[in-house]
Amino acid sequence: MLPLFRKFLSFNFTVRILIFLLIISSCTKNGGPIDKNTLHHGTIAYQAMVVTAHPIATQTGIDILKNGGNAIDAAIAVQFALAVVYPAAGNIGGGGFMVIRLDNGESFTLDYREKAPSKSSKDMFLDVNKEVIKNASQLGHLASGVPGTVDGMVKAHSKFGILSWEELVQPAIDLAENGFPLTKNEANGLNNNLKYFKELNTLKPDFIIKPHWEEGDSIFNRDLAETLNQIQDHKRKGFYEGRVSDLIVAEMQRGGGIITKEDLMAYDSKWREPIIGFYKGYKIISMGPPSSGGMALVQLLSMLENTDLNQYKLNGQSYVHLLAEAEKRVYADRALYLGDADFINVPVDSLIDADYNRQRFFQINLDKATPSDDIFAGAIYPSESEETTHFSIVDTNGNAVSVTTTLNGGYGSKVIVGGAGFFLNNEMDDFSIKPGTPNMFGLIGGDANAIDPGKRMLSSMTPTIIEKDDNLFMVTGSPGGSRIITSVLQSILNVIEFNLSMQESVSVKRFHHQWKPDLISFEIDAFSSENIDKLENMGHNLEERGPFSRVDAILILPDGRLEGGADPRGDDTAIGY
Repeated sequence: MLPLFRKFLSFNFTVRILIFLLIISSCTKNGGPIDKNTLHHGTIAYQAMVVTAHPIATQTGIDILKNGGNAIDAAIAVQFALAVVYPAAGNIGGGGFMVIRLDNGESFTLDYREKAPSKSSKDMFLDVNKEVIKNASQLGHLASGVPGTVDGMVKAHSKFGILSWEELVQPAIDLAENGFPLTKNEANGLNNNLKYFKELNTLKPDFIIKPHWEEGDSIFNRDLAETLNQIQDHKRKGFYEGRVSDLIVAEMQRGGGIITKEDLMAYDSKWREPIIGFYKGYKIISMGPPSSGGMALVQLLSMLENTDLNQYKLNGQSYVHLLAEAEKRVYADRALYLGDADFINVPVDSLIDADYNRQRFFQINLDKATPSDDIFAGAIYPSESEETTHFSIVDTNGNAVSVTTTLNGGYGSKVIVGGAGFFLNNEMDDFSIKPGTPNMFGLIGGDANAIDPGKRMLSSMTPTIIEKDDNLFMVTGSPGGSRIITSVLQSILNVIEFNLSMQESVSVKRFHHQWKPDLISFEIDAFSSENIDKLENMGHNLEERGPFSRVDAILILPDGRLEGGADPRGDDTAIGY
């Protein structure tokens, strides 16, 4: 019965590829300067919208919605499709967070973040002199936490799914089995990591090894297709038990990793209480610990609510200074207080308290930068390469899903499970390997985020849904490691304070401060030379860098239509109907 079912579901695979090529040829990128006199909208739809990092994944989500699925069904199908077509960040070997708002206003958050293996230890990445072993937490088998994606998708489907599980996994199986054309960005990503794929894999992954990949080349990953078949047939057991789990454990044993069959069987994703905050009448629904994103976002908005930001020029000197100073204080709190709430007492209520954040805000000198060495976590009383990926979905009934998922660095640990066809994460680097020592994103951590068996590592992922007057207003989120939080913040402020369209908001140049290093990083052309001089005269250190973060978001327009904002920094695509 199942083979016939698969054949039926895969009949339109060629049609999907043709649609993909049409999307690529017609997709407009909005990366240039914004004309403030002409509001430029992104993709407009009347009923439903899907925005993801890859056109094929976006089309997959739309197909599910048109076939009668809801936003959660579409999110599950997109998650699996991204594992095939966007292997740098899409995954079944990693984890993530899902924020859901139903059409009746109820909200839920799902934590399918990876866990430290049972054989892990606090000092596992330190040498005999207690110094950090270079790259040990970033490359190779030891860098991987226990994956959570498959368990998370099963839980989401069990609670909210409408279509059959088989229908949601089938598109990814088709893509892995029949191949898909590479975008230019993905071809470059594979070429840039070829050295690691050859050096770090115990079994040569022939499907991805090639002297040089070109745009339009196809990848056929039949090992991954079989893994997805196992997941389709057996749901959770198809990954955490049986053939696939045997392949994962064998890979660990060949490469010196420590994930065991017991670790896989014990993994459990969790429904958690959302982080709820408010900003000038808007309700913010986001992810709580072990993500730092929701709390940091609510803290920042709570601090910034104490001033009228729209009096400033977007990306002007005073605006940049104010956000940078607020960000320093919030990231200092993050380093001291945040970790896995199953292991430590995270003072959630104290950190998002309006009075606490008001006091922090009024510590800011509006004329001069405060050195990061002079900023410490606030006195409260207890009561992340950047190749993550994000997608936003709204269905015809108004259900909304915001998902951020990751392998951590691009292609994770660079290790592909032999015979199973998927990359493993390098999320162990998101722990505080040594308190006070920065991770791959430069983030400082403390004992609250130290390695402990079974513990989830701290994250910056910030999938977020916003309400206005009890109605759905925005769905947003971003990849970008430590820059996720500030990118999501700017995507919100650009719309609420500066009246930009959703497309303009995700296209505008970004900037970031994370406390330490004491540095404002900004995208090329984000600041004028005059602005740079003024900020430096205020005591800020600045660093220009290439594009960062890829916000994919949806805005509900006043007339009820949906605007999809697809980030022009990548292959991101919005499709609606």
